[in-house]
Amino acid sequence: MTATGLSLAGVAVALIIMWANFRPWWKGTRDPKALLPFGAGWLLGALATVCAGGALGWGAAGVTGLLSKGGNTAVSSLIGTGPAALASTRMGTLTPAGGIVVCIILAGVVLLHRASGKLDRRRIIGGIATGAVLGFLPGVAAQLGFLPDAANYIGAWGAALGTKGAA
Repeated sequence: MTATGLSLAGVAVALIIMWANFRPWWKGTRDPKALLPFGAGWLLGALATVCAGGALGWGAAGVTGLLSKGGNTAVSSLIGTGPAALASTRMGTLTPAGGIVVCIILAGVVLLHRASGKLDRRRIIGGIATGAVLGFLPGVAAQLGFLPDAANYIGAWGAALGTKGAA
């Protein structure tokens, strides 16, 4: 259990952001390449939730708290009900080699962000926020438990490849 301040209103805000990014693609040409900016950001946001001791983990928890507080304020102002807190968890743990893989993904998303236009930059940021919030949900985290395992496996494979034949 982590102290992210996750609330039902924050999850609703994340789902609205995800819908706002997915709907134009669905109504448009449905070109898979058009989902790359949002998907890359979403992957980074989801993986950031397992970076417990680092800046990415701190940022994921901060984004989750920010969206939850904003969602709670909006719901209480518009509807008049109080906040509904949710339990939160992490998908798993990263090995040092898995952490390197997450750093490479971070670098790829940063490079994609720098090379993208204004709309795609917003999609990347929206993907990061959505992935971070949904990645803390226990049900989603259970379904995405393969992500840190995959990062750990790829990192171990790269480390073995780099040390193969060493005495």
